[in-house]
Amino acid sequence: MGVDALIRRVLKTVGIKEERFGLRWASAAEAPLFVQHITRFTEDMKELGPIGEAEGLSLEEVKGRIKKALDFVSSQKVRLSFGNASKAVRKDEIWTEEHITEIINTKMEKSLASLRE
Repeated sequence: MGVDALIRRVLKTVGIKEERFGLRWASAAEAPLFVQHITRFTEDMKELGPIGEAEGLSLEEVKGRIKKALDFVSSQKVRLSFGNASKAVRKDEIWTEEHITEIINTKMEKSLASLRE
């Protein structure tokens, strides 16, 4: 859930619809659930259209923003911030999506500020 919250926040910050990222869990024994997740995600992407279209961006702008996001999440500073946020989540022992997202957003605010520049 923490990775999900981070990626969604990064995409939103660089101006890419966060709905373009989906992380769902299904075990090997849950084939129907897996199919359901993939079908729903595919339908959502068809609704949004090609990447950049819903965002009002050219292909070059999309490429630049994705590169910026990739460089950001690959940096040591961000990995350290994410590690600290993950420790805080484990310490709190509150496993709701809302709580994890709040911790990620709060603990990583300084790192995310550099992405907006």
